[in-house]
Amino acid sequence: MADMKITSSAFGHEGIIPTTYTCDGEDINPQLRIANVPEGTKSLALIVDDPDAPGGTFDHWVVWNIMPTDEIASDTVPGAQGKNGFGDLGYGGPCPPSGTHRYYFRLFALDTTLDVEEGAPRFEVEQAMKGHVIARAELMGTYTRG
Repeated sequence: MADMKITSSAFGHEGIIPTTYTCDGEDINPQLRIANVPEGTKSLALIVDDPDAPGGTFDHWVVWNIMPTDEIASDTVPGAQGKNGFGDLGYGGPCPPSGTHRYYFRLFALDTTLDVEEGAPRFEVEQAMKGHVIARAELMGTYTRG
């Protein structure tokens, strides 16, 4: 797999996600920088989740058919979006009930665009991605309320 990278101007890997991007702030997606998107990439997919949620992994953003790019701007809708764990379409920022939680921003470079309807749950997007991932990258941030 290619050495694709995902970073953010808002926080470093394993750093604290600023309140602006959480339920305690504006609840908008942070800016994301993407480097080394491999040749042959037809689209990108992004899954943001919290593995520390009490009921199991909680999805905060599922977005696909992002055109290959070097940036996803803050407060934007870069592609088709699925339902998050709050039951809403689009981004739902960190909002842990207690303690410090980890939030993984997982980016996938795909050799195709996905034939998945907007509003689809994560598992449908992951099913459609099978056999089409040519690179992946990960950024993790943390957040604690209060």
